[in-house]
Formats: sequence, structure tokens, C-alpha cells
Amino acid sequence: MKTVISNNGVPLAVYTDRHTIFRSPKADKLSLEDELNGKTVKATQFGRAMAELGINLIWAKSAPAKGRIERLWETLQSRLPVELSIAGISTMEEANAFLATFIKKYNEKFAVEPKDPQSAFRQLENNINLDYILCLKDTRQVDNGSTFSFESVYYRVIRNGKVMPVIPKSKVTVLKSSQFGLKVEYSGAIYDVEALEELPPKQAAPKQPKRSRKPVIPGENHPWRTNSVKFPVTMYDESDREILEALYSSRLAWR
Repeated sequence: MKTVISNNGVPLAVYTDRHTIFRSPKADKLSLEDELNGKTVKATQFGRAMAELGINLIWAKSAPAKGRIERLWETLQSRLPVELSIAGISTMEEANAFLATFIKKYNEKFAVEPKDPQSAFRQLENNINLDYILCLKDTRQVDNGSTFSFESVYYRVIRNGKVMPVIPKSKVTVLKSSQFGLKVEYSGAIYDVEALEELPPKQAAPKQPKRSRKPVIPGENHPWRTNSVKFPVTMYDESDREILEALYSSRLAWR
């Protein structure tokens, strides 16, 4: 994908089969009701990268649906070994170097002009680093001291050779690639990491000095000191008493 995007631009869509590289096998287990309720499954690393680039993934349901690419594989399986033999290629490095010229010659011979001349590729924006998208990404939680664990190794977030202060229990995205090794993304920025032999000891929070509290003595007129409280006597008319007795004896009053 990096070669395709670097040479042609960002495609509008990619037509693939249903291999688990492109599509999670759990996606087939979603019912129509689940999809209507907005339930989704976690995308694969390839699917996540395509979503970040704004590339739509179209999954074919059978091999004949991708007839052109299947015919291409059949042609290459019979033609490419002969071409490598004629060129005297015997190593992987020589074969990779040979492919650059072979693809150009092959396209000149077998390429078909499209019906729609408008390109289906978009120009890659200058501020996008493909290496930071076409990589493996995972989420980790940072402990005290800007440290986190990844693949049984403790790392510390570094900025300009110094420890990057990260809020404890914050989420960082770990980026892994053969192009740059290991990096983390935090608050929209990319930082380096430093491997640690062991997790640094946790720093105990300083104890706050205890404050002495003076007992509060209620005043002489405080309600707590008044043991006898006189309530006014309420007098009811005879009609009021009948109403109260009727309400008291009613079943609705006790529901």
C-alpha cells in the first residue's frame, strides 16, 4: 500500500477478498438487527489504516468477482519465473530490484485503457506521514513516571532525550513498524520511547499533616440543649375529624 500510494496517490477504494487481514471474521456473525442497532466489530490493522486514509474497503464474496486480479496472478505464476530465469536472478534482493523494471514493461504490454479517464486516486496531503499510519497500533495505559508495558517490556515516553510528563492512567497509542521501531502517540503528537530493564519504583504521595480540630460547643439556646419543646395544640372540628378518620381507614392511604 505504501508503494501504491507513493507512486499513484490515495485510492478511493480497495477491492479485496475476505481474508482476515482485511476483514475481521467476527463481522460475519453480526445479525441485521445488530447492524441496525449500530453494533460493530473491531477493525483489523489493515482496515484501521485504510479508515485513517479515507479509503473505502470493498470485500468480494468469491474469487470470480475479482476476475482481473485472478487472471493476473495466473499470468505472473507462469510468466514471472521464466523472466527471472532469463535475467539470471537468483537472490531475493535481485528479484526485488528486477520487479521495478518488469512491472513497467508488463503494464506497457498488457495494460488496458480505462473507460473513465478520471483518476480514482487522490493526492496525499503533505502533513501525513504514511509510516505512522501503515503500522501496527495498540492502546496502553500509562503508569506513574510516564511508563507503560508493551509485549512484556516496560517503556518510558521520551521527548528530546528527557522523560515526557504524561498524566497517570492516560491512554497512549503504541506504534510499531520495521521502518521506525517503536513510538507512541499522545495528545496528537508522536514521541520516542526508552526501554527499561525494570519498572521504576512508585513514588509515594507526600502525606498531608493532620490538622487539629477544636470541639464545637453548642450555645445555651441551641436546639440540642432544649429538651422540652412545646408544640401548639391543634384543634379540629367534628367535620375535620370525620375526614381524617375516613382517610386513615381507607385502603388507598396504605398503598
